Amino acid sequence: MATGAELVTDVLLALILVVLAIVLSRAQRLGLESELVVSVVRAIVQLGAVTAVIHLVFDHLGLAGVFLVVMLVAAALTSGRRLAGVRSARWLAAMTIGVSALVALLILFGTRVFPFEPQYLIPIGGMLIGNSMTAVSLAGARLRDEINDKTLEIESRLALGVPARVALRPYTRRAAAASLIPTIDSTKNVGLIFLPGAFVGMMLAGASPAEAAGVQLVVLFMLLGAVSIAGMLITVLVGRAYIAPGERIVVPSPPAER
Repeated sequence: MATGAELVTDVLLALILVVLAIVLSRAQRLGLESELVVSVVRAIVQLGAVTAVIHLVFDHLGLAGVFLVVMLVAAALTSGRRLAGVRSARWLAAMTIGVSALVALLILFGTRVFPFEPQYLIPIGGMLIGNSMTAVSLAGARLRDEINDKTLEIESRLALGVPARVALRPYTRRAAAASLIPTIDSTKNVGLIFLPGAFVGMMLAGASPAEAAGVQLVVLFMLLGAVSIAGMLITVLVGRAYIAPGERIVVPSPPAER
């Protein structure tokens, strides 16, 4: 097992890749430097905080529930920022992420796929909330941009008497499909192009390949289902946010420059 000094050294060595990404962003004037730095700092602070309280949380189911609520709030705030310009963005994000994660948790723990204990509830819930958050950010922002860019097309359909929900359908489909690409591709290519974390972790812990594969398939399928629900649901909610009485579309404001 690595010592504390060795772990710090390993982390610093891994940061070389982030520094390289910052240099490339600067050279190409992408403006991503601050995002990369903030991501690194937040990851260090948040994982440090989790490490400090994880044993306490694992001993109390109620605290585990509170921990998941904190995760959900943080995810909703993050997606809400990505959906700038969408009315009630944070509430829509919280609703979508919460519903998709809750459905998956009810199925997995209600059917005893995993024991209903904090040491299972927290990591499983965290994976569901985190991946659903990504889908919500991608799908919601894509639909917002589509509506903003294709306003004339949408208004032309409305002028022909097409209901607003139907007029938005092509953009809703594209946004939902785009948000699911990373998860679908990961599921399609598991074991062929990459070995996912749960499989590798169990193998390193001494589990048999069959056991590791079984757990990994459960994780993959739960994420695919939850992410699909999140990506489809957020496009429905975002689309409705821009449908006004009288079958009109309220065009969203473009997001502020970051």
